[in-house]
This record gives sequence, structure tokens and C-alpha cells, in this order.
Amino acid sequence: MKFMRDFTIMGANSMNIAVLSGKGGTGKTLVSVNLAALVKDATYIDCDVEEPNGHLFFKPKNIQAEEISVKIPKVDETLCNGCRKCVDFCQFNALAYIVNNLLVFEEVCHSCGGCLLFCPEKALSEKERLIGEVQRGTSENVAVITGILNTGIASGIPIIKKLLSYISEDKEFTVIDCPPGSACIVMESIKDADYCILVAEPTLFGAHNLNMVYNLVQLFDKPHGVVLNKCLPSDDNPSEQFCLENGIKILGKIPFDHELGKINSDAQILVKGNQKYQDLFSNLLQTVAREVRHEAVTNP
Repeated sequence: MKFMRDFTIMGANSMNIAVLSGKGGTGKTLVSVNLAALVKDATYIDCDVEEPNGHLFFKPKNIQAEEISVKIPKVDETLCNGCRKCVDFCQFNALAYIVNNLLVFEEVCHSCGGCLLFCPEKALSEKERLIGEVQRGTSENVAVITGILNTGIASGIPIIKKLLSYISEDKEFTVIDCPPGSACIVMESIKDADYCILVAEPTLFGAHNLNMVYNLVQLFDKPHGVVLNKCLPSDDNPSEQFCLENGIKILGKIPFDHELGKINSDAQILVKGNQKYQDLFSNLLQTVAREVRHEAVTNP
């Protein structure tokens, strides 16, 4: 089947969609990649900086890499008088004064800069520490932007901020593939989203993790709906029951399908080679677009 990338989101202007899940492996990237691949003018942003894998599907070309660094304190021992004011200030125990030496533990420093402000002797300055990189490439008409966090770095938030800076109003559709869970890095990922898609599995554990991200999007007052993945013919779906009990809109259901699993495990994009899944994700995309338009009208 020849795939034509001419899908247009009717009535939508610069729509930013964040895709979340309470844990890894629920199908978050599956949904993100296939939605982005449908649209003729889209941006895919992989904010799962600890384990990005969207690029495996898109296989972007003409990649440009940009190193991301943060500022951490550097000690001038000739000026430090051992007052320990910086040590007392740091809530992350990134500083210690031991045997007449001020030590900086770079691995736990959160780059807040407060220690410099508290130092009365101006013995602290800043230096750059490399924490990862952002890669930008293209896959047909999709701009693929990937964040990669170096091993051992405490926080990927600076990389997330850089990734989100590439959201463009000139693009019809942006998909933000969030990290799994509900930690600070996820909060940073959804802040510019117009709508959040929560992806959940049909298990008790899946319902528990759905509750985590549901509470998060409520906290940020983000409009949202749920995609139920790996659905079986049986009516026993705790995640679906959770949605019904809490009045959460179910945007769509993806069946548990061996064909889907094989295509996905081969790093193939479903909507490019399978009419059934092209129809499924097209319907999902139009449903999300309607929800965003409705939200814009009711809460301008």
C-alpha cells in the first residue's frame, strides 16, 4: 500500500499534544510516533531523555546535534574562608567543607546558583558541565527532535526546556512524547501542551499508573483523554473502568494484536503500511482535534 502523507487536521492551528503514561511500555511512543506520522506538517519531540526511542521509528536524516550544559559552582580556594554559608544553604548536599577544603559534588548539584549568592567572600564562580545533547533531523515532512541525557546526570529538565523551545507555531501539529511516570521531568514536558493523551494498559497495575498521570494533568489543569492500549475482547479492563468511574473521555482503543506487535518491534510506523491502523490513528487524531477545538471554545 502506498502511504500518502496528506492528512490535515481540520480547523486546528498549531496544536501541541503531550502523550503520557504512568510507566514505561504502555504504548506511549507507539501513539506519539503514529500520530505525528499522519500529519503532513508535524514536529515530534522525544522528551523521554533517559531512554529516547522515537528516532528508531522515524530514522531521521540530516541530524544536527547541540550539546546541552548547565552551570555548576567552582571554588577559588584562595578566597574561601571556610564560613560554610554555602554548605548550609545547599539542600541537595552538593557542598561540603572538609579538612579546610570546600568540596563540590557535581553529580548532585542542581545548578540553582544559590551558593554563589550566599558566599560573602565571592569565592565561588561558575563553570559549564555537559549533561547531554539535543538532536534535530527530518523524516519526510516530520521534524524529529530528540533529547539525550548523559548517564549519571541528576535531572534532564534543562534538556526538556531546550527541546520545548523548538515548538513552532508554523507547524500544524506537535507531539510531545513525555517521559514515563509523573515526576518533575514530566511536569516540565506538559507545560506547553494544549491537550494531554494518557495511555493505559488493561490491568490493575495499568489503572494504578493511569491514576498517577490523571492526578498530574488535573493538577496542571490540562484538558485530557485516555487511549486504552492492548485491549482484549473481554470486558474486564480496570483502566476502562477507572475512566468510566471518573468521567474521563476515552479517545480510542488499540487492540492486543500480534500483527501490531510484530510491526512495532521491527521499528516500523504502523500508519505507513497498514490500512487498518491508518484508519484507527486517523480517527484518534480527529477525535483529539475535536477535543482541542471544544476546549478552545469553552475555555478561551
